[in-house]
Amino acid sequence: MKHFIITYDIKDDKRRSAIYKTLRNYAIPVQLSVFEACLKEENYIMLRYKLERLMRKNEDSIIFYRQCSRCEEDIIRLGASPEPFSDGIYIV
Repeated sequence: MKHFIITYDIKDDKRRSAIYKTLRNYAIPVQLSVFEACLKEENYIMLRYKLERLMRKNEDSIIFYRQCSRCEEDIIRLGASPEPFSDGIYIV
């Protein structure tokens, strides 16, 4: 399993909505335009493929920040931010 923080900046409302819906199938939204995901390699490849087909590479931006398991332990959450994987739930 690979852990990611995924962010996006999409100018067009229709494309942004499609990308949000696609990400919802693989990741947990934690802030506007920010998701957390724990993905098997094949799901990571499929998600990247789907996002690349939806986005316009000269206008939009999607960034995957890969986290190691040790980095995940160092996440500090303040306020009402969700704990997406706190109960052992993983997106596959």
